[in-house]
Parts: sequence; C-alpha cells; structure tokens
Amino acid sequence: MKEKVPVNIENIKRNHRRRRKEIRVKLREFRDVWKNGNDERLWEEMVYCFFTGGCSARMGMRSIEAVRHILLEGDFGQLSSALSGVHRFPFARSRYIVASREFLSTSGIKMRLKQHLTSLKDPIDRRDWLVKEKRIKGLGYKEASHYLRNIGLSGYGILDKHVLNCMVELDVIDDPKPPSTRAKYLATEEKLRDFAARVEIDFDELDLVLWSMKTGEILK
Repeated sequence: MKEKVPVNIENIKRNHRRRRKEIRVKLREFRDVWKNGNDERLWEEMVYCFFTGGCSARMGMRSIEAVRHILLEGDFGQLSSALSGVHRFPFARSRYIVASREFLSTSGIKMRLKQHLTSLKDPIDRRDWLVKEKRIKGLGYKEASHYLRNIGLSGYGILDKHVLNCMVELDVIDDPKPPSTRAKYLATEEKLRDFAARVEIDFDELDLVLWSMKTGEILK
C-alpha cells in the first residue's frame, strides 16, 4: 500500500521538483495529440473520458484497449460485449459511445472534432459545448476538462476526488464534494488556479502533482 504523504505546500513543491521531468513529458504527450493526432485519436480520447467518469484511470485505459478496434463502427452489442468484465458499466458506457458517435458523425461536425474545437476560440466555450451538448453523453465539467487536457489544450482543472481532497487538506476549499453546477466548478477551479500562482507551479503541472501525491502515479 502506498504510504500517505501529507499534502502541504512543502511536500507539493518537493513532489513537483522530484517528478517535474516526468510530468512535463506527460504534458508534451498530451500536446502531441493535438498537434499530430487525427480526429479518430480525438474521438478515442473522448471515449476514454466516458470510461473514467465515476471510475479509475486504469479502468479507462483497460476499456479503451478492449474497444479501440471497434470505436468507429462497433454497434451496441459489440461494444458492450467487449466491455463486459472490463468496465463497471459496460452497457451504459456503450450507449454513451453509440449515441455520441451518432451525433458527431451525422451532424454538421461530421466527426471533424479538431476543426470544431478550433472554431470555439474561447477555452471556456469549448468546455461548455462538450457539457451542454446533450447529444454528447457522459461529459460533465470534470470529464470535459479531463478530455481537453488529454488532447493537449491547457488551462483546465480536473477536479476529481483526489484533487478535491488535496484542496481540502490545503484549506483551499472546505468540502471535497464535487462541484454540482457550472458556477461552482468554475469557482473551485479558480481557487486552484490562485493556489497554483501562490506556490509558483504551472497550473497544468499542479493538477498532475496533486493527483500523483494521492495515487503514486502519473497517468492521464
């Protein structure tokens, strides 16, 4: 079992120094998705974030491996069969994939995810579109932030349970309960941004520092 490290400013800075190279390599990997990845890759990353909502990053990674070969054309039965025994919610997540793919393929977007996201100039508008477009399933503000970060777009706080618990330990917020509205998410994210400025750690790097302090890993 991983030994718990107290979450305080001294330990955050120490962990950041120790893992800075690893964190920056990971962030470069994300940026490379945006720079060199095609729309199929952007779709895969979106599905990964469908999988991680309410579940672990590891489960999301295993689930992507199970369905990568059928992400573009697999029907509900094929997807749910591939996810059975791999994901906690094989049927619900298969429905998310099929419904979201149907919308993204048949609407004016025509699966041109990079082109559409580029057309949304404001970073907040990009995230709002992912959350508010009801024909895209399974993306709340945390998952949409996760997706945008993972495809190389910066400045989004991924307020999962690990980061929220760190924020409580740091007295940045009082309650680790996930923000339930857009306004609450933005307010909590801004508090994390202010904390990053105070400790002089890049906002995107801080997210991975805090997550790694709780999990012991740098993943995605």
